[in-house]
Amino acid sequence: MSERLISTDSHVKMTHEQVKNHLPTRLHAAYDEASGAYDAKMSRGVGAANQAGAKQQRTDAIAASNSVFSRAGYWDPVERLKDMDADGVDVEVLFSEVSAFRYLSDVKDGVSETVRAFNDALHEFSQSDPKRLLVSYQIPIHDIDLAVAEVQRVAELGGKSLQLPVFPPELGQPDYYHERYDPLFATIEETGLPICCHIGLKTTLSDLAQRDPTPNKGIMVPMTPLMTAEAFGMWIMGGVLVRFPDLKVVFVEPGISWVAWWLDTVDDMVKRQGYKYPGLTELPSYYFRRNVSLTFVDEGLGLHRMRDLIGVENIMWSTDYPHPVTSWPNSQKIIEEQFKGIPAEERSLILSGNATRIWNL
Repeated sequence: MSERLISTDSHVKMTHEQVKNHLPTRLHAAYDEASGAYDAKMSRGVGAANQAGAKQQRTDAIAASNSVFSRAGYWDPVERLKDMDADGVDVEVLFSEVSAFRYLSDVKDGVSETVRAFNDALHEFSQSDPKRLLVSYQIPIHDIDLAVAEVQRVAELGGKSLQLPVFPPELGQPDYYHERYDPLFATIEETGLPICCHIGLKTTLSDLAQRDPTPNKGIMVPMTPLMTAEAFGMWIMGGVLVRFPDLKVVFVEPGISWVAWWLDTVDDMVKRQGYKYPGLTELPSYYFRRNVSLTFVDEGLGLHRMRDLIGVENIMWSTDYPHPVTSWPNSQKIIEEQFKGIPAEERSLILSGNATRIWNL
């Protein structure tokens, strides 16, 4: 490789059976009940509304992307390292396809053991090469004492990345500006580990998914990253980053072009329109650029025309392996096309330098 590439958003297939391998047998029934109820819920509601179109969209996309979902590297760490080598990628930050946040609080027996078992399954995947496979350990937020303990345990394991849910109210919890999270954020700040919030389908979009008349939910899909503006506001205007100035918050796969508009707008609301945000001594964009980072996959508009408005040190490249949009196995070629005309120093920061800093590599 002529330059270091770090993918700040890649994925690993995690199954319930893998989690149960790290869980005492006596707790399997409770785990199955909670995870089964969640899986059934996902097959209804948004899932049911979106199922036909999404299934066809995924099928078409997989066929167009060399069926990456079927590659063993999706679930086998040894094969994953081979796929990384083939693509010229040195390090991947990995996110589980299973969102354990959404059912762990419903486990009726052995919640703390189940949280540890889930993260131990992720940890096991990383052990083929911990310096290259950086799994994002999921930290539940329904029990702050448990969350604090798990952050400390992950740090002791040598973990490099933490994942929190993007929208706490979807889990019946207050937004992140609430003081209940202060012990958790203080602990995370002490570890120096980044908080990763990976976007997903916000449940309030379920109504739109049902009303969307397009075959692949083409009205709803681009709305998904835009919902991240709500989360930006809670972290920034809610004062979290004032109280915890050393937190590193990474929003994974939110898109980047629209963020330039958002930053300009929220600053204008303060400067020209007289909006007040208690506790903020700087413009909202100041806290964004100091504390927040974004990942992208292939977005020429934001990369070429808006990176300076967003902040070159706030943007990080990714392959999104093995999702349909992935650049694998052509990342080298795609990078050359994407980064034409971008200065070498900025290119280096976006491809690896920013990630090296954020994940303490």
